[in-house]
Amino acid sequence: MERGRCTGPAVGAFLGLTFASTWALWAVVIRASANHGASSTATGPTLGGPVFLLGVFAPGIVALALTAWHGGRQALTALLRRIVEWRVPLRLYAFALLLMPLTKLAVALLVRATTGAWPRFGETHPVILVAATVLSTVGQVGEEVGWRGYLLPRLTERTGLAAASVIVGIMWAAWHLPLFFAPGANTYHQSFPLYALQLTAYSIALAWLYWRSGGSVLLTMFMHAAFNNMNDIVPSGGVAAGHVFTFDSTLVFRLTVLVLWIAGAALLVRMRHAPRNLHRSSVA
Repeated sequence: MERGRCTGPAVGAFLGLTFASTWALWAVVIRASANHGASSTATGPTLGGPVFLLGVFAPGIVALALTAWHGGRQALTALLRRIVEWRVPLRLYAFALLLMPLTKLAVALLVRATTGAWPRFGETHPVILVAATVLSTVGQVGEEVGWRGYLLPRLTERTGLAAASVIVGIMWAAWHLPLFFAPGANTYHQSFPLYALQLTAYSIALAWLYWRSGGSVLLTMFMHAAFNNMNDIVPSGGVAAGHVFTFDSTLVFRLTVLVLWIAGAALLVRMRHAPRNLHRSSVA
């Protein structure tokens, strides 16, 4: 246990600092983007630029800072080691890589069964998608160090892994909320409730993976990258409905949420046996 760590204040500090820093940085970007749209001469931060990316990496930066503050060098070193912990069973890599494509293939079969027609499939070759997943894994470090490496174990100590996985998912989804108001973002004016349900279900799977891998942040980074790159094997094609707090969306998106929650429910049952100290778990 980290020296001087108090779980409740640590969780509150992480959430407060993460939301405040990310939302402040993204607000600058969104406002600059809006000004740019109103005036051809306007310049400033843009989606994908340094200011935006600093907001993306804020969860990890906050997690590292709080870990060093409360736990010192030993705790910080332990967290950094989990970022490069690759020695886990191959079946866990397979789970991380295949959950999203298998979900999408199940959705395609459900669409075919209910409508009589196949949904649109993505055109990117699977080999390229796998390569993109591997190459983009490192880019997920900012989020995963924060949400899974820092927040999940602390919440698990208080609530157990099953409840913690859901709470982290809700917080993770809420953290993305400004992007639903950002012109140019792929979530602009789409259904935030459905997005939150999808991300919470995926958070359950990530939490299960973190537990079974003995606390490997690297593996959750890999699974996060798989979600980003494999999601368009069967594109959900979210509907821009004019406001974000709507359940209006495509059949593919709704079925994706359903299938992920079926998997998530099965994993929640298995999490009943997870210890409250995740870092004492052995690798599966």
